Amino acid sequence: MTKSILAAGAILSLLATAGLAEERTGQQEYMIACAGCHGETGKGDGPAAASMTTKPYDLTKLTSEKGGGTFPFEYALWIVDGRDMIKFHGGDMPVWGDRYMVSARASEAESETPESRELVVRGRILSLVYYLGSIQE
Repeated sequence: MTKSILAAGAILSLLATAGLAEERTGQQEYMIACAGCHGETGKGDGPAAASMTTKPYDLTKLTSEKGGGTFPFEYALWIVDGRDMIKFHGGDMPVWGDRYMVSARASEAESETPESRELVVRGRILSLVYYLGSIQE
């Protein structure tokens, strides 16, 4: 019985640590990929915003303005990835799916396959989108 309780505690602590690591990874992705335009808090006030033709979107309002009260997870995935859509935002919004793929190819090991690179790209995008969900007002 004691071993079962200890094992359950160890599993729960690993899951909690994984959840925290995922959030940090999403926040790190955000700070690298998005904060320059959207600002550190996601309000659309990053250092590059003033020089852009289209003002960056306030990412803290996705739930209220795009999701009708629910975080629009699939919409956010689609926008961030950008590979399966027609260009918009006046061309200012980067296609992060392509950029992440270039990064995955540059760091590829000999054993990596195109499928595993795609999983890395999708994982980075998912981390970022989960973080976006966490900063909603």
